[in-house]
Amino acid sequence: HKIILEESLKEQREALFKELKIGSILEGRVKNITDFGVFVDLGGIDGLLHITDLSWGRVNHPTEMLAMDDKITVKVIEYDEERKRVSLGLKQLTPHPWDDVEIKYPMGNVVKGKVVSLTNYGCFIELEPGIEGLIHVSEISWTKHIKNPSEQYSMGDKVEAKVLSIDADERKISLGVKQLTPDPWDEIEEKFKVGSVQKGKIQNLTQFGAFVELEEGIDGLIHVSDLSWTKIIKHPKEVVEKSQEVEVRILEVSRENRRISLGYRQVQDDPWPEIVEYYDAGKEVSGQIIRVLEKGIIIQLEMDVEGIIPFGKMSKRDRRAMAGQYEIGANLSGIVMKVSPEDKKVILYKEEL
Repeated sequence: HKIILEESLKEQREALFKELKIGSILEGRVKNITDFGVFVDLGGIDGLLHITDLSWGRVNHPTEMLAMDDKITVKVIEYDEERKRVSLGLKQLTPHPWDDVEIKYPMGNVVKGKVVSLTNYGCFIELEPGIEGLIHVSEISWTKHIKNPSEQYSMGDKVEAKVLSIDADERKISLGVKQLTPDPWDEIEEKFKVGSVQKGKIQNLTQFGAFVELEEGIDGLIHVSDLSWTKIIKHPKEVVEKSQEVEVRILEVSRENRRISLGYRQVQDDPWPEIVEYYDAGKEVSGQIIRVLEKGIIIQLEMDVEGIIPFGKMSKRDRRAMAGQYEIGANLSGIVMKVSPEDKKVILYKEEL
């Protein structure tokens, strides 16, 4: 019996091999499942259905699609008669999803999909099995500086996006999320008119200035030179601090560069015309010593302005000796020589210096 059975199986196999050709569509049964694919019993012959031939989409493991003993229809995609090897395909029974991609996903259309991969430069959205689009990190928000897409998205998230471009040959679709809403910078010049005074919040301080949030995602910069009329500011922290609410004047708006220049001191009038008038040449004034430098003594005067009494043409040694005689906090008087708005100082002199 056993011999007869084996003979008939052999004949069955031989007959099947004779009939086999690339493109044949056959019925089979799932016999074994591995990480790399599925072995299918075609009736005496085993064929391999590789994981990449299961679906046009992403498959992490064959068990996502098939189970042991499942009856399936497959297509012969390769056949090696000598080695008696048969390669099978399941996805090949349906048309390639990219064949009519431009008809299914026209540019400008809004599409829905699922996040299937996150990289530091963007996230891949599965629109259907076998078709993924990329939302580049720069296409997520008009105003937020997103460093990594994982700040906004997680695997499996459902996402809506606009089709920006399609390259069917390269099999690439570019998607954008920010394009679903108007770009706030389009109306920026009308919203924040040059010369207007606006309220904002200090977001960040750097050596060269302070960034102010005018509305969510829209920041402007107060350059360090626009913080004070009367003092030379080395760092913004001398005048403002993070999270402080401030009033600022809009100095310049550039929609192209997405930049807004702000003035902090410009909310008040320039006091220098009054300072020049008040500190007339020859006038005697006094104030507290606030700094003693090698070049002279700085004193705090009225109208929030600083005066300097230069040490003049002394040698360095004499200057140091002179500097040592003056204490910070002590009162000192001098005579106005001239006012220098450029240096933000009133230049004074003392007879004995």
